[in-house]
Amino acid sequence: MTIVTADLYDERGEQFDSCDLQLRQYGGRRAFSGRIVTVRCHEDNVLLKSVLAEPGEGRVLVVDGGASLRCAVMGDVIAGMAVTNGWAGVVINGAVRDVVALGELDLGIKALGSNPRKSRKQGAGERDVPVTFGNAVFSPGAELFSDDDGILVTRAQRTA
Repeated sequence: MTIVTADLYDERGEQFDSCDLQLRQYGGRRAFSGRIVTVRCHEDNVLLKSVLAEPGEGRVLVVDGGASLRCAVMGDVIAGMAVTNGWAGVVINGAVRDVVALGELDLGIKALGSNPRKSRKQGAGERDVPVTFGNAVFSPGAELFSDDDGILVTRAQRTA
């Protein structure tokens, strides 16, 4: 199935948040979709790495790195582990590194930018919490669709 977010939005726009943060494509898989798993971490990738070590089952990891470009929270080794474990993609509100190698992997990867500096290894962060960036709410279990046009995420159920 080819994902076309513009067509999907035209058909069912009221069902989606559209992320307006201008993330760059880094992975070899330019279009991807899946159920969301979230991590909130700042300049520390221990939690991110432990999540991607689990079976991905076609899911997408959304990482709120606080928009930090000071260091990378994912490089080719961790991204390669995500491919091996069956993840569809990773969306990072932060930086990556090893960008040439990332482009060779069959994994969707979007991030703010790149930096060769590696992150801390203290294990700080939160998992499976709603994260918000780019005027979109990424809730665990919601569906994410991504292509060259951008990212759509199904809206959380709103109660009256």
